[in-house]
Amino acid sequence: MLNPRELNVRLAAASALSREAGALTMRRFRDRGFKIGLKGPQDFLTEVDSEVERLIAARLHVQFPGDGFIGEEGAGRVSHGDAPIWVVDPIDGTANFARGAPHFCVSIALTDGKKALLGAIYDPALDELFTASAGSGAFLDGAPIRVRDTTQMHAASVEVGWNLRSPPETFLGIMKHIAESGAAPMRCGSGALALAYVAAGRSDAFLEPMINAWDCLAGNVLVEEAGGYVSDFLARDGLTKGNPLLACAPGVRAALLELAAAVGIVL
Repeated sequence: MLNPRELNVRLAAASALSREAGALTMRRFRDRGFKIGLKGPQDFLTEVDSEVERLIAARLHVQFPGDGFIGEEGAGRVSHGDAPIWVVDPIDGTANFARGAPHFCVSIALTDGKKALLGAIYDPALDELFTASAGSGAFLDGAPIRVRDTTQMHAASVEVGWNLRSPPETFLGIMKHIAESGAAPMRCGSGALALAYVAAGRSDAFLEPMINAWDCLAGNVLVEEAGGYVSDFLARDGLTKGNPLLACAPGVRAALLELAAAVGIVL
């Protein structure tokens, strides 16, 4: 288990590295000189994803050689004993990045396998850095952030994540129930930024039927440290296999848990 000083050192490293990686991502976004492919339907991949992940992995290996590493694009390193594990999405929102839409981010998290310990999410288009560590609060560019105090669904906005790991009927059912509740459903294409926005009070909730660890662990820390509710993502081997996820302001938790159950999501 990391002591507070060790955690602070890693948070500082993650913050600086997310900015460095984000600067690289933004340069490549502007020059548009990269190849675009698909890993599956609507699952975009660019050569920049791997380029940024290699940078992050190399930097972390030098600074924390005993730590493990899991990256979306396949970079991996097994940790030793109870050493913590970095979980990284080099570009969360790759479809937006590939299409030229400036809504994407670098997401860096650290976990001990049972709990997410810290998160840094950097939006290079807006030059916004969201950071949090367990027990120390959540911040946007160094200023404290909190979830909204919304208590009524008809005043809430709910972002819904989607991919083909869950049936289209589930996604459509979620959107239908949200609309019928009076809340505003939306989808912007970056789970990590969606979670950061919940933490910052820009939206009220994020719900996804199945999401991977690199997309959400950093954001989960942010929401929890900003006073929000986050379902137990790391249960049932969520670190390697993914899980459903609900993260929200406390005042709409009960309504959204009921909604999730109605469409068959087990949180």
